[in-house]
Amino acid sequence: MPLTHSITHIAAALQARQAMLACAESCTGGWIAKVLTDQPGCSAWFERGFVTYSNLAKHQLLDVPMEMLDEYGAVSQPVAEAMVRGALSQSAADYAVAVTGIAGPEGGSADKPVGTVWLAWAGPEEVTSQLANFSGGREQVRLATVQAALDGILTIIKA
Repeated sequence: MPLTHSITHIAAALQARQAMLACAESCTGGWIAKVLTDQPGCSAWFERGFVTYSNLAKHQLLDVPMEMLDEYGAVSQPVAEAMVRGALSQSAADYAVAVTGIAGPEGGSADKPVGTVWLAWAGPEEVTSQLANFSGGREQVRLATVQAALDGILTIIKA
């Protein structure tokens, strides 16, 4: 589904529920918030975005425990889920998405190669997360992450 098509559906679903959305981004550097706010009228359903590229930003802005970052690393399920919970608790949003990953070209390891991304979504009653392994260069990994994040937002809103 093209990005603009996804956003149109996200906007309609949020407006139907009179709900707001927040996002917490690491590897996408604000790209999710950018494409969401490209939609005219987004102030009716987009509450805020957090770009938390560093571990310190994740800790300070989203309340991700430093111990969790040290134990699991920034690119992990616990951190992605803590980021999405933090986006909800630090905003007036009803739904949130968080992404943390390794876009490359450096930074990968045997356990977490370039293209490894954890995504998490939260609604009023649930948190879900997903591990993705995207291929391609930095731009392709980041774009695939944005698309997966948008697809997941729509899924959790409609749940």
